[in-house]
Amino acid sequence: MHGDSGLQLQPFAAPRSAGLWHEVMPEIAEEVAKAGGQSSERDGPFGPELVATVVPQGAEFHDAPPQQLRFMGADGPRWFLRGLISGPAATDPQLAPPFEEIFADVVVVRGDHAEPPRKPLEIRLPDEAREVLESQLADQDPNLLNPFERGPEITETR
Repeated sequence: MHGDSGLQLQPFAAPRSAGLWHEVMPEIAEEVAKAGGQSSERDGPFGPELVATVVPQGAEFHDAPPQQLRFMGADGPRWFLRGLISGPAATDPQLAPPFEEIFADVVVVRGDHAEPPRKPLEIRLPDEAREVLESQLADQDPNLLNPFERGPEITETR
């Protein structure tokens, strides 16, 4: 998160023969259309991208304005990385560079083990970044929830 915008990253296993982005992008556009949104393809710094406008669904979003989204993809050797910029940076070229830099700096270590295509791959922060986060958490109020630990759960019985 930076300001009112955010970046979501998700790596996936991909087949040896070809990348996934050319298959995934039309599927995302179809899902956006099913949700009542609109999307268009454009060229970006990482190749083809999908820019979408989606109206949040649900009673809690009754008066919510449409959300701007920008889907980016990068195909690598047996992996695929999807990035989603949300908020003003999705459409404002002045706000997008920090998110584009993060996306460009992601290193995917796929490994040699077999994985089915489209299976999400594990995300790990580099050791240095994890240490900084953990030290920041140690300085916070101990009553706050730790994002690295399982939190409270509610069991519903019917």
